[in-house]
Amino acid sequence: MAKSFDRRSFLGATAGLAGLSLATPAAFPLVAGHARPRTQPSPRTVPPNSRIGVALIGCGKRMFEMLGPLADHPDLQIRGVCDVDATRRGEAARRVVERMRRRAIEAGGALGDAGIAEFVDHRELIAMPGVDAVVICTPDHWHANQVLDAAAAGKDIYCEKPLTQCLHECRAMIEAVRKHGVVFQTGSQQRTEYDHKFVRACELVRAGKIGKVLSVHVGVADPPVACDLPGEAPEPGLEWDRWLGPAPWRGYNAELSPRGVHNHYPTWRNYKEYCGGYLADMGAHHFDIAQWGLGLDASGPARVEPPEMGDRAGIGGQVPMRGATLVTPDGVRIIHGGPSGTTFVGTEGIIAVDRGRIASVPGNILDTELGEEERLPRKASHIQDWVDCMRSRERCICDVEIGARSAALCHLMNLAYEHRRTLHWDAAAWRFRGDDAANAWLERDRREGYALPAW
Repeated sequence: MAKSFDRRSFLGATAGLAGLSLATPAAFPLVAGHARPRTQPSPRTVPPNSRIGVALIGCGKRMFEMLGPLADHPDLQIRGVCDVDATRRGEAARRVVERMRRRAIEAGGALGDAGIAEFVDHRELIAMPGVDAVVICTPDHWHANQVLDAAAAGKDIYCEKPLTQCLHECRAMIEAVRKHGVVFQTGSQQRTEYDHKFVRACELVRAGKIGKVLSVHVGVADPPVACDLPGEAPEPGLEWDRWLGPAPWRGYNAELSPRGVHNHYPTWRNYKEYCGGYLADMGAHHFDIAQWGLGLDASGPARVEPPEMGDRAGIGGQVPMRGATLVTPDGVRIIHGGPSGTTFVGTEGIIAVDRGRIASVPGNILDTELGEEERLPRKASHIQDWVDCMRSRERCICDVEIGARSAALCHLMNLAYEHRRTLHWDAAAWRFRGDDAANAWLERDRREGYALPAW
């Protein structure tokens, strides 16, 4: 008889897993992937021996991490960079030219004095001749406008996660990418990288090796708070009004857009005007793995429930937000809270995965041999998968709908925390069932000039 795992068994088992802690830290790691259909997103073709012209939008820490692999890739040619901060924009251009010059010398040639075009407005960059694709690494509140502009211009897109800041943007992105037939990759690298730990976890779950899945526990931090940062003297060379873009006006603060070139992730991620909090920032990765493992890449939950909130005092008077739950159509509970990463609990076992570990109860689950039909794809890297798909015109391993539906889980959780009531979600229609009040929360307030298409 299959052994069932109740809550007490789960807590006892996970406490013993190597490297796991049931404490929930303040920030967490990433995830993503799926067997892509052999479909043609677009009639556009890329000649097999040509290099793909790429433009970079948003030159912060994440873009500087990606800049080397992009600039060094033999199939890519960076044509221009865009940022609202002159210092970061100029530094990105300098680094691209440096790497291009080094590559030219290694190939026995010389780059000469060629430079890289620099832009403040992403629309001008997109319109630049020779640009076939864009990489978007701006704060989340800018993603939707930039994705829609790039898609309308027929540019293939790599956009960092979380893809969106609200549910309306999820559907708008999917429709724009499908309408214009562009190749799209969401920056959720856990489906392709990290020694394929997440691939292994998901294929074992999907193959039924832990029995029927009862729950999935996602260990990420809290929902966002309203921004209350004081105004400061503006940073020279920063177009602050354009940094805000669709977001409400407020005075400059270095926590939102750090001064100069920096090597940290800014805390705009904590504020709901710019992001869905650290729940969405890391949740876009780990909820993505929950979706993948459950086979819900093209759908989503049927219900979201708020936690039971008792009298719980947190550090500095803040109450930690954990316990909101998504319920799938077949009753699997996806719970916000638990060890960092994604933990699948089934009737016959547990699989827990994070960037630095994968573990199971019983331990021999990880040794299970799978048939070829049960295996999920293993890609060399996220960027390489994007490049391959730009040539083949297939969908990427983390296509726009996959990224949008993973972001949607985070938005649904945040709405449950904010409004403290159960919500019934129609994943096919991208609306709440019979709930006009909740449907008013699909979109966020936007400044004039930044409206998205309605439906």
